Amino acid sequence: MRLHRGLKAMKPGENAAAGLLLLATLIAIVWANSPWAQSYWSLLDTHVGVAFGEYHFDMSVKHLINDGLMTFFFFIVGLEVTREFAIGELTDRSRAAVPVVAAIAGLVVPAVIFLLLNPSGENAHAWGVVISTDTAFLVGALAVIKPKFPGRLRIFLLTLAVVDDVGALIVIAAFYSDAIKVGPLAVSALLLVAIALVRFLPAARGPAYAVLGFALWVALYMAGIHPTLAGVALALLIPVFAPERRQVEDAVEVIRAFRQSPNSQYARAATRRLRQSISINERLQTDIGPYVAFLVLPVFALVNAGVRLDAESLSAAARSPLTWGIVAGLVLGKFIGITGATWFMSRTGLGELAPGLRLRRVAGGAALSGIGFTISLFIVDIAISEPARQDQARIGVIAASIIALVLGWAIFHVTDLVSPPEPIGHKLIRDIDPERDHVKGNPGAGLTLVEYGDYECPFCSRATGGIDEVRAHFGDDLLYVWRHLPLERVHPRAFDAARAAEAAGFQGKYFEMGTELFAHQDDLEWSDIYRYANSIGLDLAQFDQDIRVHPSKALHRVQDDAEDAEAMDLNSTPTFFVNGKRHTGPWDSASLIRALEEARR
Repeated sequence: MRLHRGLKAMKPGENAAAGLLLLATLIAIVWANSPWAQSYWSLLDTHVGVAFGEYHFDMSVKHLINDGLMTFFFFIVGLEVTREFAIGELTDRSRAAVPVVAAIAGLVVPAVIFLLLNPSGENAHAWGVVISTDTAFLVGALAVIKPKFPGRLRIFLLTLAVVDDVGALIVIAAFYSDAIKVGPLAVSALLLVAIALVRFLPAARGPAYAVLGFALWVALYMAGIHPTLAGVALALLIPVFAPERRQVEDAVEVIRAFRQSPNSQYARAATRRLRQSISINERLQTDIGPYVAFLVLPVFALVNAGVRLDAESLSAAARSPLTWGIVAGLVLGKFIGITGATWFMSRTGLGELAPGLRLRRVAGGAALSGIGFTISLFIVDIAISEPARQDQARIGVIAASIIALVLGWAIFHVTDLVSPPEPIGHKLIRDIDPERDHVKGNPGAGLTLVEYGDYECPFCSRATGGIDEVRAHFGDDLLYVWRHLPLERVHPRAFDAARAAEAAGFQGKYFEMGTELFAHQDDLEWSDIYRYANSIGLDLAQFDQDIRVHPSKALHRVQDDAEDAEAMDLNSTPTFFVNGKRHTGPWDSASLIRALEEARR
């Protein structure tokens, strides 16, 4: 089962989203310094609202965007946080320890540096401006710079960014909210309870989340707490889960009925079952994420990045401790905090970096983390009231982001020249040995397909039957190899099942036992496994001996495969290698056939 896809694959739209964000920033700066600058400021101060009888509600365009539209941004951040802690990168506590601690240091050290330069007065209240990294620009910058083999670094930085976002949201809630009113706050608490109970509704959960989420936004606004936190609170209460075999199979049954008798009733049922097989958390990220990336964030940049860059404002910024505090906090603070914490965690053994990730690579990413844009500008607006000082702060944020980009590029360029990194997990590290491996097909075939999987994984190709279609397509031109990758954290019986298959293999019935194990994935206790061994005609006494003797040959074979997988940093099943090179993307039979055909060409 692939536990996490979002952080591992570069989404094609991320570069475009970062480019659009940059374009909106440039438009805002040019507009604010053009002969039509007054129209820019007039637009931001324009009030829009609704009236119902004697009741009237209105906000300026700027506040509507910052307090309203940005709720969707924080909602997406909250969904990602929930996913990462539930089924994503942060479920591996040892692997997550380094970026988590580095993120905390990247929050604290910049604030300390800022306060050293602005220890008192009105400027001191703006320390929150320097704490957060802009995830969209960070990903875009990494794509533009193109350091060699950025995969592991990107996962590290996005894991760090998730924790960074959580810290920034906590800071906004604790330090940048107005005086709290008890009545609306109590209503907010009741609404949170209601949102938590929505998951138990038999239907209409989506509309319920929408209505209660909007009510929570209003209640928090009236309570004096920044209403964008409604997006985070709602996201944290929305359930997240990995796809389950039962739900996927239910969807397949309805689709089969639709194929045999196409009608609107089956079409609606198939659509509903397909959506239910994927958690609402993931569906919302897919549905709302593009609107946030391509609409909300660019509009936010357009109304917040406008800063006067005339000689007077630039001169004032150059002399302002506020500006220099922001530049030093973001550029030096992020670099020192993240790099130093990573060195400390690795050196002391309290955490470990992913294979292929070195401190020098983290240093380049730490430099890029000084790009603090979205949340930095967001806090500028709520922490500083004076327009002139807001301009000084915005100049500091923009200058810091440019310096951080150049510094990150320089570090990656130099380190890639001096000590080029090695790719991890892109190639099969152990050659196929038909005498040792479990193979199907012609050992002399020109195409090879190696699958790392486990017997509890409902989506491995042998469980779904996908590999049978691939083998039927290529015939003797393909050699298929199965290797073990028991993910015991999520599949507690997978390791024992792999040992049982190896023991059956000593009697020449490895694949027969595998078929039984896949057919009964929910019943893999040892009593069940012995029953399957008997059903395929194994000598149970010999089978028992091969299982129980310690250390056994069966145990060693499973461990060998698992150690190879660990060395290649494989952490999901199924994982495929086509002609020795790791396959990325979908692993359905059609996708695998296309990959093999391409390898043959």
